[in-house]
Amino acid sequence: MGPEGLTEAVRKMSDRGVDERAITVFEDYWQQLADGAEGVIREEAIEPLCDVPELAAIEVSDDERRAALAQVAVIKLNGGLGTSMGMAGPKAALVARDGLTFLDVIVRQLIGLEERYGSRPPLMLMNTPLTRGASLEILERYPHMADQDLPLDFLQNMEPKLDAHTLAPVAWPEDPELEWCPPGHGDIYVALASSGLLDQMRAAGIRYAFISNSDNLGATCDPDIAAWLMSEGIPFAAEVAERTLNDRKGGHVAVRKSDGRLILRESAMVVAEDQDLFQDTTRHQWFNTNNLWVGLDELDALLRERQGVLGLPIIVNRKTVDPTLPDSPAVIQIESAMGTAVEAFEGSVALRVPRSRFRPVKTTNELLLLRSDVFALDDRSQIVSLIDHPEPRVSLDGTYKFMRDFDARFPAGVPSMRDCTSLTVSGDVTFGADVQAVGDVEVVAESPASVADGTRLEGPTVLAQ
Repeated sequence: MGPEGLTEAVRKMSDRGVDERAITVFEDYWQQLADGAEGVIREEAIEPLCDVPELAAIEVSDDERRAALAQVAVIKLNGGLGTSMGMAGPKAALVARDGLTFLDVIVRQLIGLEERYGSRPPLMLMNTPLTRGASLEILERYPHMADQDLPLDFLQNMEPKLDAHTLAPVAWPEDPELEWCPPGHGDIYVALASSGLLDQMRAAGIRYAFISNSDNLGATCDPDIAAWLMSEGIPFAAEVAERTLNDRKGGHVAVRKSDGRLILRESAMVVAEDQDLFQDTTRHQWFNTNNLWVGLDELDALLRERQGVLGLPIIVNRKTVDPTLPDSPAVIQIESAMGTAVEAFEGSVALRVPRSRFRPVKTTNELLLLRSDVFALDDRSQIVSLIDHPEPRVSLDGTYKFMRDFDARFPAGVPSMRDCTSLTVSGDVTFGADVQAVGDVEVVAESPASVADGTRLEGPTVLAQ
């Protein structure tokens, strides 16, 4: 575990053309790892976050909204390939609902802002080489989107996966690209600087970047938040929502005892003995939506002050070099989370937002609900709920994990879910058209079976072939 491993990693990154600033950040994290850093935040070092300003209490005028939107850029994290859902391309190219991909909806949301306020924030995607082509092809459907002073995308940096025993770059001749990985979405700050986009945005009069995941269609560029940030001079804001039992394993925002700063603690940062307190939603009430507002002047000043190293907490991600082969060599991916930058900015805040601003799609369970009649797109392409009661819980077994299998089993669309409280499906079931789920529904099939068109499902149903 000597320094030669770092030397080899730096050489490999230089040969690939990785920017020097990204290499400097990698060197800092590598040294932390070699020194025994575990990337953990212990419960004893923090206290719960209590007083949180609320979006609903913000009052601004249309003129303030209009002025604020002219000074915001929208950045979508778009490096996800959707491999957990069996996809080979960008997840944002998946049809979200109504025949529209996630990227289609995102663009239409921005067009909706322009139609209402006469100002459309520029859009930029943080891509990887594997998501760039297909994503930009979708944006070509909207030629006027290119009518902006900033490029439509930029690339995330890459770093070597490290052999878990030696911390040297792992070798995998079977597929050399698997020797590389992105350094987590915390890389966005360095990527903005190294790509020149940080300077370009500031030169174009952009004061804030609104950053969110491309698979979260609830994360719209809210002009009320932008106007509030500008009037209060807030350098960094993390949107948080109230935690429920379903969020207990997600990252939460808390207060560091040593200096009173806000911090983000992700699940990977929690030691085993703190798991119960980490998952206690009455103690830690606010989870991180990964919707962030970043002051660009303040970001530039911090990067210059710290020679490009923001000092975000390290995340030690242990995997195998080929994620599809559990017996392939064990590796460490050094990562950071962009939300942890909340601790780097003096005067950063957490802002309480409604649950409607957090609608991620990580599995086909969430996709089924998004495509159902529980939701609709309004005239500004914003996702709106059509029910006045809690959203139904969806649990599909492994038969539906991958998109090709999911779509094949809902050829006429997903069931009506408006009157459903939960839907559990076990087994290979193909659903017909106009199926309605009511109350708590459980469908079980021991062999391939189907639900006929127009069926009303209520309670447990066992299907025969």
